[in-house]
Amino acid sequence: MNGLIAPTPKPPYYAVIFTNILNVTPEGYRETAERMVALAAEYKGFLGAESARDGLGITVSYWDSLAAIHAWKSDAEHRIAQEKGRNEWYSAYKTRVCLVERDYGFGIEEDI
Repeated sequence: MNGLIAPTPKPPYYAVIFTNILNVTPEGYRETAERMVALAAEYKGFLGAESARDGLGITVSYWDSLAAIHAWKSDAEHRIAQEKGRNEWYSAYKTRVCLVERDYGFGIEEDI
């Protein structure tokens, strides 16, 4: 694996796509974002995550079930970060929950 692309199992599984625009790069944002990925990784059903930011921020997390996504969304520390995002960090965001039915790639381990 190249370290940037999350290793995922054979479909089906779920992707949560979180797209956002920061007001500015706020104090504590980067640390909180890193903490949220680390915290999500502790949850049963978490499969991995990928992030990129170049003006527009996109984080995609992968999950084995809708129940796992719901549990993560309800996490107390995650809810505090969500509130801070709405009130301080983001000028806009959108979250999409998708069922991955097919995936394929090149240059990554396919057999996990």
